[in-house]
Amino acid sequence: MASPPSAHRVVVIGAGVAGLVSALQLARRGLQVTLLEAAGQPGGKMRQLMVDGGAIDSGPTVFTMRWVFEQVYGSVGASLEDELQLTSLPVLARHAWDANQRMDLFADPAQSRDAIARLAGPSEGMRFMQFCQQARQVYDALEGPFIRSQSPTLRSMMGDLGLRGLAVLASLGPMSNLWDALREHFHDERLRQLFARYATYCGSSPWRAPATLMLVTQVELDGVWSVQGGMHALAKSLARLGERLGVHARYGCRVAEIGMQGGRVSHVHLENGEQIATDSVVFNGDISALGQGLLGETGKRAAPPTPGSKRSLSALTWSVHAETDGFELDRHNVFFQPDYKKEFSDIFDRGKLPATPTVYVCAQDRGLTDQPIERDRLLVLVNAPAIARRNLTESEIDACETHSFSLLARYGLNIHRTAQNTVRTTPADFERIFPASAGALYGMATHGWMSAFARHGAVSKVPGLYLAGGSVHPGPGVPMAAMSGLLAAATLMDHLDSTSHSRRVRISGGTSTRSPTAATTA
Repeated sequence: MASPPSAHRVVVIGAGVAGLVSALQLARRGLQVTLLEAAGQPGGKMRQLMVDGGAIDSGPTVFTMRWVFEQVYGSVGASLEDELQLTSLPVLARHAWDANQRMDLFADPAQSRDAIARLAGPSEGMRFMQFCQQARQVYDALEGPFIRSQSPTLRSMMGDLGLRGLAVLASLGPMSNLWDALREHFHDERLRQLFARYATYCGSSPWRAPATLMLVTQVELDGVWSVQGGMHALAKSLARLGERLGVHARYGCRVAEIGMQGGRVSHVHLENGEQIATDSVVFNGDISALGQGLLGETGKRAAPPTPGSKRSLSALTWSVHAETDGFELDRHNVFFQPDYKKEFSDIFDRGKLPATPTVYVCAQDRGLTDQPIERDRLLVLVNAPAIARRNLTESEIDACETHSFSLLARYGLNIHRTAQNTVRTTPADFERIFPASAGALYGMATHGWMSAFARHGAVSKVPGLYLAGGSVHPGPGVPMAAMSGLLAAATLMDHLDSTSHSRRVRISGGTSTRSPTAATTA
């Protein structure tokens, strides 16, 4: 018989956003929660580096799907607005195709329509509005059945979508990829590049990702915010809330093994030799760490490792605190190279860095003030293959760095870098920071329409061991990982509250109903 919540002990492994949200939700239900994190602070991929005196977000840089966090905070009697200072960004991103071709995408669709019309003609502006309508329909169709539901299957999705939702997905073409779907909307290749980039938010190629990923367009149109103190401030805020509710957080604690007794999880061993007794475990890390045996035989039984061929994109990044000139930066900036398809064939087919990469620059002090900025805090990023495909040589990485910053200079952006004001992070570095990830920052690539059902859900094959994080359902990105934390906690509680472990958990609420989070079963 399950122990009462007040006596039930849970160990949450990993203080990324999913682990923080799981711990918070379980503590508010009265469970005894211990949160273990190998790093010295919370955040996981929401990490911040100190570079030449400046704190630079060096992981996720975009705050979207605000409703998810309003529900998380509201569920524990807190207010997102009281805990964090958020600023809505009128410009979603600034885009450049050469030194002269530039265009801003705005939070206001009408402003974006006009900007597109100036770049590519009035007809493309009208096509953009039609595209937005379809993106909204796709998002509305999938939010409940997919994003807020634990481990959907093809059968459950068919039932949950209903006739209207099925018609929306059928209108995309059941086998179409994102690039092909965009060709139906836009005649100008620059606009196809712009919206195809949303596939990379899931670590995927636009030529292999399903057309349903156009829903990311709607996610950004619903709002993009900056967080005072950076995205890392979100992690610190969630950690503080958890501690207020009794979460016992321990940092600098690396788990060596998950143990079992009587056919279910019973304890965890730390690398320092300490053993912590527990009734349940929530694992918030790359699922391959379990499958590869990094947490012992119990982990290997819980979930399979991700094959190297299915790994998502990695990245090559530079965290820079330097003077800039030339190009007028906004907060989010994308510098496209002309042969976009080759970028992804280089990465996914050849396992190499792109010969000429598209470059993303997050200027973390821009878009917030009109005051002069002496030195910009920048995250510069290019897509890269996971090391599961092939180890990159130092000369390859150096060449990609030269090509990346040369492209920026050709487009008008000069970044005055030095060895002191720049920190480079490679796919091998990401593997070291996030063990068993192979540097893949998004878990499994979202390739093919069946990929929606390929990610593991919250329930593992080991009783008492639950899964959360960007490598499991519903997928990568800060709000999606937070949702996985909600689903893991709700599933664990449902197992405690009922004798049936076969019911599907769904998180209530959404963009149209911003009520506090509640778990329901279907």
